[in-house]
Amino acid sequence: MNRLLVRSVRACAAAAAALVAVPAALAQNAPADKPGAAAGLEEITVTARRREEALQSVPMAVTAFSQNTLAVVGATDLSALAEIAPSVTLEPSRATNSTLTAFIRGVGQQDPLAGFEQGVALYLDDVYIARPQGALLDVYDVERIEVLRGPQGTLYGRNAVGGAIKYVTRRLSAEPDLRFRATYGSYDQLDLVGVGSLPLGDMFRVGGAVAYLTRDGYGDNRTTGEGNYDKDVLAFRASAEFLPTDDLLVRLAYDNTDDDSAPVAGYRPFPGAVSGAPVLGDLRDTLAGAADLPSTAGIDGRQQVQSEGLSLTVDWDLGDSWLLRSITAWREDETESVIDFDSLAVMDFDAPVIYDNEQFSQELQAIYRSGPLNAVLGFYYLDATASNDFDVVLGQLAGGAGVTAYTGGKGVDTEAWSLFADVTYDITDQWAVSVGGRYTEDERKADIFRANYLGIGSPFFGNDAAQLLAVTSDYTASRTYDNFSPRFNVSYELNSEVIFYAGYSQGWKAGSFDPRGANFLTPQVEKGYDPETLDSYETGVKATWAGGRVRTNVALFYSDYQDMQIPGSVGVDTDGDGVNDNFVGTVTNAGKSKIQGIELEGFWLITDRLTGQLAASFLDTEIEKWIVGGVNVANDRTIQNTPETMIYAGLDYGLDFASGTLTLHADWMYKSEIVQFEISNKYIDQDAYDLVNASVIWESGDGHWWLGLHGRNLTDEDVKTAGYCFGTPDLTGCPSSLGLENNLTVFYGPPRTYSATLGYRF
Repeated sequence: MNRLLVRSVRACAAAAAALVAVPAALAQNAPADKPGAAAGLEEITVTARRREEALQSVPMAVTAFSQNTLAVVGATDLSALAEIAPSVTLEPSRATNSTLTAFIRGVGQQDPLAGFEQGVALYLDDVYIARPQGALLDVYDVERIEVLRGPQGTLYGRNAVGGAIKYVTRRLSAEPDLRFRATYGSYDQLDLVGVGSLPLGDMFRVGGAVAYLTRDGYGDNRTTGEGNYDKDVLAFRASAEFLPTDDLLVRLAYDNTDDDSAPVAGYRPFPGAVSGAPVLGDLRDTLAGAADLPSTAGIDGRQQVQSEGLSLTVDWDLGDSWLLRSITAWREDETESVIDFDSLAVMDFDAPVIYDNEQFSQELQAIYRSGPLNAVLGFYYLDATASNDFDVVLGQLAGGAGVTAYTGGKGVDTEAWSLFADVTYDITDQWAVSVGGRYTEDERKADIFRANYLGIGSPFFGNDAAQLLAVTSDYTASRTYDNFSPRFNVSYELNSEVIFYAGYSQGWKAGSFDPRGANFLTPQVEKGYDPETLDSYETGVKATWAGGRVRTNVALFYSDYQDMQIPGSVGVDTDGDGVNDNFVGTVTNAGKSKIQGIELEGFWLITDRLTGQLAASFLDTEIEKWIVGGVNVANDRTIQNTPETMIYAGLDYGLDFASGTLTLHADWMYKSEIVQFEISNKYIDQDAYDLVNASVIWESGDGHWWLGLHGRNLTDEDVKTAGYCFGTPDLTGCPSSLGLENNLTVFYGPPRTYSATLGYRF
């Protein structure tokens, strides 16, 4: 790590060293909210270890974002967190607005198909969300969001290899509470949010939130006339709390999201090889016509994501020592999606897709707290079904008659249970040790069917005239995986302001089955792919300095990543005519990788009115062993979606203004080059870039009114977030081609935007 350490030290010196702070404290300290108040930083309370603790006392790498923090920076969904939190990548997946691609410390998963589990666990009020569809949550009814970096398993329901994100909604108020918020911005953005709660006596409270979030497209679809990258989301949440005694809390919650945004298509850096379609001048425009073509008639060319969930949480406090908790939850989502791989008006490479996911989970916890001993004992059960049906329509083959490859079946079922425990013992007033363990058993069952047809579309998507050419995969299989994962941590509290810690934890993710695998061609597909394991070693220090005016958090980690699961697909030529007319999945387990790095966070109260923030991560990643066809190809592979360098810096200035308080905020974020897939491609990969944002927030003296003005990506950077690579290999560098139009497409993040928000609290 010598090179990494040198780079980190230089970066810290350039940032004046002292300015390392917790960005989550933004807008949470008394002086920024009330200029002239006593200097000091307010503690942020988190539940990263299943009990309420001050963030600075938790001996692990955690970043927390309060509701005020998110409002000040103008965050609208989870992806904004990746600009502030070290070692984190959060993006919309290819061709979607609301499917989440998440990576933490180089660990994640960007394939949304059934059979592939995410490497970063997402929790909504302690309920694990098993599938990525609809998981790019909008920020409209949130108390805080916690980002836990590194393996999580001995404290949580699901074993997470890379880390966990906890989205925590607000508890209902004991007093009547009603809030409204309206936002208008660039591209006719119009967001309307209402949140309220009402106590019905001393024991019962009801509440809810509704959000209508709309925006025209950042670009235009020049074929269909719709916007590209638009937004049309209606979401609501209803909850009720029953408190029959001081020791018992029953919380029932239901959420529903309906995303009717238009299909998203990528930008083509190459002209159409057959059609001659030109390269467009605007990176966010498209010529994609799949939504209006016969290729997607089976779903009426429709793009829609519907998700809902119901949870029941019961907390029973048995006195000074024990708390019993039950979390029962059900979730379901269904997606109909139009994917236009060629992004052209012609029907070359199109895909109608249906995702259908359902899950039931039950978690039981026994939390012990007495004297020097704190413990969490838990049981977790998950029953989940993930299915997908999709056509790959190659409409220009067979003399224009078209060839369709259908993939479907009943999908992949998961039935998993686990026992976990984590115990912390304070040996002395300064020394504490934590020991945890988790036993998991996952059973995967797959029912996969794939077939090739002559014609535009398969019988599943309504083309009964399609002629069956060949069945390429038809099997059912099951496999059970089990694992024991340990955790160990020791911490030393030098004094009330400085804590050192060191620890080891293991993350594990079960294997599964590739729904794109062709078992007739490669029978080993029926055996599934193997689990992956990550051993993480971490040490760090959390400190408060200068009489409470400076906080610094530093974490160093080393991860040994074994059998990393890497899905993919390549075109194949089934009839030997030199043109790929089908595709197969290529899931492999990369034998060995290492990921190491340094993460910095901090907050500096420069004056009673001026605060500064800095977050940074400096990573060193390497795939050391990846065997393909008996050859180690590791030297030609890279850890995806993981920039080696990330730096965030922000300033806040608070002052009295117009019978209220005014907060001026500005921030800058830098990320080095990002490789989208394991094989680098200059057309899809994102070069190093900067983002600059600014906000002005005014709040009335009585706290009823507030006004926010936000500018994001002020330098109008064009940031690549994803892509499809099926172009001609010698021209585009793609592993293989599919379709005839040289199909490489790139997706981009938002351009420069401005918005104004007016809020009122009763």
